[in-house]
Amino acid sequence: MLHASHPEIRKRLKRAEGHLRRIIDMIDSGRDCLVIAQQLQAVQKAVESAKTALVHDHIDHCIERAVGPLSRDKRRPIDEFKAITRYL
Repeated sequence: MLHASHPEIRKRLKRAEGHLRRIIDMIDSGRDCLVIAQQLQAVQKAVESAKTALVHDHIDHCIERAVGPLSRDKRRPIDEFKAITRYL
């Protein structure tokens, strides 16, 4: 099922893909390991961000649709679950 956030997530992943290709070229050309490690960290963060956006989108659209509208108090466990997914 395509959600409204999927095109943006796809765009983030395509950017990360291009960045990763450039890192491979950096390795092939013998660039400094510190620079390569920094760039790998940036790609890792970009992929993690895309994953978090996807999980939050799933919570917002699939899980909430399944349980229906909730009062603020009953919604708290869903909000807490969404918050804790940042640590996955």
